[in-house]
Amino acid sequence: MEVCGGQTHAIVRFGIDELLPDGLSLVHGPGCPVCVTPVEYVDKAIEIAGRPGVVLCSFGDMLRVPGSAGDLLAAKSRGADVRVVYSPADAVAIARAEPEREVVFFAVGFETTAPANAMAAVLARREGLGNFSMLVSHVLVPPGMRAILEAPGNRIDGFLAAGHVCTVMGFEEYEPIAASYRVPVVVTGFEPVDILEGVYWCVRQLEAGRAEVENQYARAVRREGNRAAMATMREVFRVVPRRWRGIGDIADSGLGLAEAYAGFDAERRFGPVLLEAEAAGECISGAVLRGERRPTDCPAFGTRCTPEHPLGVTMVSSEGACAAYYRYRGAAAVAGGRR
Repeated sequence: MEVCGGQTHAIVRFGIDELLPDGLSLVHGPGCPVCVTPVEYVDKAIEIAGRPGVVLCSFGDMLRVPGSAGDLLAAKSRGADVRVVYSPADAVAIARAEPEREVVFFAVGFETTAPANAMAAVLARREGLGNFSMLVSHVLVPPGMRAILEAPGNRIDGFLAAGHVCTVMGFEEYEPIAASYRVPVVVTGFEPVDILEGVYWCVRQLEAGRAEVENQYARAVRREGNRAAMATMREVFRVVPRRWRGIGDIADSGLGLAEAYAGFDAERRFGPVLLEAEAAGECISGAVLRGERRPTDCPAFGTRCTPEHPLGVTMVSSEGACAAYYRYRGAAAVAGGRR
């Protein structure tokens, strides 16, 4: 299982999964933080955006993620001030330039984006920007991997770990996972040759009866990670329980604002996110995120569910598995699903 949406897209785009011999298969994990953001957080972002005097800032890939009744793009079309930013620092700049507005940044992502989002809070605190806050829905990769390994019917024999996450966090925290669950973990890059080498290293461990962490992406990743980035994260965030869309509640799998930065918490300013039971529907994106099903297993794939009219998040997000299959395999993937 690869646990990065960028790797998923490379695998599907270059047909890496189709090159492998019988008996060896790749399954796609919850590698897209946009996809696992709970629907209630999207609903909260929409509700906040609809308030008078509020600017809701978000990365563009969140605008079409469905909530329970619409998305941020629809809220924008109704007059909400929703702005796409390319860095959380852009949201801080808006708060600085428009002190009469409440500026809320929708902070979503794995550990990859957490340092930059943490720095936004540091800057806002340093400048005394009382009109800036963050709606935080960060998730952490290692607890997600543990949840998958502990799920009934799990058949994962090894992981290709997300290279971008490990550039920040290193790979020390994967070593207990490899040892406890007896699964190889190979930190892998994003080029086709990276992924093929990661698969080879993983298989080599399995054939030798080993279960260790290896670093294929050594040109970018160190075992200890980026200490400065991690120090900023630890200053601003604390580890909290988090619900993952399609997967469920996972203990100690998210980041929330630490008490020292609680004044920048949008949930304290605008009310808490109230989590409810996920509603069942036609979309199988949850099973896709857990690695139990493939996009083409869905009867709606490519027909009732397309990027223009998505039923679920894995078709919406630029890193979603369903979007990858649709983009790179098109009619062939649809036909394969029907068969």
